[in-house]
Amino acid sequence: MRSTWLCFVLAALALLGTVDGADALDVDAAFPKGGYVLSLEAGYGAQFDAWSTTITGFDFVNAGVRFGLLPWGAIGPGSLKGALEIGLEPFYQRFVDPETAFFAGLGAVGRYHFLPFGRLVPYLELGVAPGYTDLRVREQQTDFVFLLFGGAGASYFVAERTALYAGYRLQHISNAGTDSPNRGINSHTGVVGVSIFFR
Repeated sequence: MRSTWLCFVLAALALLGTVDGADALDVDAAFPKGGYVLSLEAGYGAQFDAWSTTITGFDFVNAGVRFGLLPWGAIGPGSLKGALEIGLEPFYQRFVDPETAFFAGLGAVGRYHFLPFGRLVPYLELGVAPGYTDLRVREQQTDFVFLLFGGAGASYFVAERTALYAGYRLQHISNAGTDSPNRGINSHTGVVGVSIFFR
């Protein structure tokens, strides 16, 4: 599974490398005030041991569809110029090894796009998705959990209103202390996606 994910990421990076980025991107037009963003994304992750305890050691895949709003458009001076995106994202995660289970929820996501670099647009993001899971392992055994993530990545505009992106997320799943056990599941996650911008 990990080699498949690595091949997928390398293919996405190779695709980015074939795009001619010589012409500049009009970021004010790409990130208009009140504009919308539709993003489709997929990811792969692996659990890690954050507290020197025994963990299940999950690998998982996930997918989401984010509906984003650009409330203020491109703002800020010079190297701080950016655009805030806030959105809702139905999110599905499938645990594939060593146990099979799923998580499904609706997330709220905030992403800040940094705009001084033309077609290359780095970003920072935070998200939280409450939802249902059938996961029953040593770390947690409740139906209702919260999936939280924070991360960074970069988009590359391959057309005036279309961008490919790839990034890293630190993910945490917890029942927020509503039941025991609540040790949490912490994971390193990679994500790739495509965003389409609407004015």
